[in-house]
Amino acid sequence: MAGNQQRRNARTSNKKGMLVGSGGQRRKQLKGKGPTPKAEERVGHPAARRAARAEKAKDPRGGSRRAGKASSEVVAGRNSVLEALRTHIPASTLYVSSRLESDDRVKESITLATEQGIAVLETPRAELDRITDGAVHQGLALQVPPYEYAHPDDLLSVELPGTPLIVALDGITDPRNLGAIIRSVGAFGGHGVVVPSRRSAGMTAAAWKTSAGAASRIPVAQATNLTRALEGYRKAGFFVVGLDADGDVELPGLELADQPLVVVVGSEGKGLSRLVRETCDQIVSIPMAGVTESLNAGIAAAVSLYEIARTRSRR
Repeated sequence: MAGNQQRRNARTSNKKGMLVGSGGQRRKQLKGKGPTPKAEERVGHPAARRAARAEKAKDPRGGSRRAGKASSEVVAGRNSVLEALRTHIPASTLYVSSRLESDDRVKESITLATEQGIAVLETPRAELDRITDGAVHQGLALQVPPYEYAHPDDLLSVELPGTPLIVALDGITDPRNLGAIIRSVGAFGGHGVVVPSRRSAGMTAAAWKTSAGAASRIPVAQATNLTRALEGYRKAGFFVVGLDADGDVELPGLELADQPLVVVVGSEGKGLSRLVRETCDQIVSIPMAGVTESLNAGIAAAVSLYEIARTRSRR
């Protein structure tokens, strides 16, 4: 088409009407959005993130801070449920499938749950499948509530006898190792355990079971940043020693054993992380006859705690 009719928005009709343009079409966009929100109310603003962290750290009763909770867990299967109840793992509900063929394990599980004040609910099998996420439950499932972690600072005021002794875990991902270490801490006069909030084993049913009841007495704290938690302990008067095969001193020669102490246990494969290692006052090794042998985290912690307890008793 010739002429100006080829240009954009050209009129092709003699009919009168509204031309394309701004006019009043975008009037709503010109309206103000009100006063600028406070920094604490702006999503993504550093001040808002700080306020959210502070709110999360508050105890709803106004008491000490909490680092967080572990997610809830469901133990499924007749043997697993019975073992959990026998070891007094904290639980809230025992689910029993409707029209279940009972055996000795089912009867004992129901008896133990009743004695421990755990709710027993008869549940349709389809609902039990959903609760256990399709696991082989054999008609029994046990709901374990979230674990209430302490804050690392809470371990500074634990009312237990003896010179303060804390164990920190760096990269321990097996909950059975965590449970074994808690058990050793309780056996050799320790006052608490610290775990990172990420890339670390948490207080699951497996950890509770392996601790053999020690988890009910020994507090477990969760640190958002393990290095900062260790620095806080140093400022509070603790010495921080890390366990590593390439240690500065061997365990029997640890002169700091009778001081307030934090023992850091690294993962079996990677050992201590760089920042944690740099935070330690001393790196300690466990002497072994076999140069190619290594100890897993649970055994290394038990050996170290035993030697520290033995040294303290002699002094």
